[in-house]
Amino acid sequence: MAQVTMVRLVDDLDGTEADESISFALDGVALEIDLSNDNAEKLRGIFAPYIAAARHGGGRRARRPQRLSTGSTAPREGAGPIREWAAANGFTVSARGRISTEVMEAYTNRGAGDGAAAKPGLPKVTDPFMVSFT
Repeated sequence: MAQVTMVRLVDDLDGTEADESISFALDGVALEIDLSNDNAEKLRGIFAPYIAAARHGGGRRARRPQRLSTGSTAPREGAGPIREWAAANGFTVSARGRISTEVMEAYTNRGAGDGAAAKPGLPKVTDPFMVSFT
């Protein structure tokens, strides 16, 4: 036996048929209301000057599509040697997380000329992974 369940939205203000559910937050409380197009337009009109003057808070934000890497991060499997090189050359790096663009550029340009691999103001240190053991 088949069953069909229908959901009908009812405007929470006037009991007419609702066209959409609107989510918002006020005083740290997330709220949702079902409204007809007319009431939704009125609500947005009432909120418009407040939204225009507001700043974004620390709440949930819309998800953005993932961006392609611009070269400022290292592949997960190659990050260890980069972190070791950076620490040996005077850069401050954490054991986890994103590697800064400054460190990535210095690592990529290491050996490209005098001081290319060194942080400004620090002496250049030989890359421990490029040392020949003969």
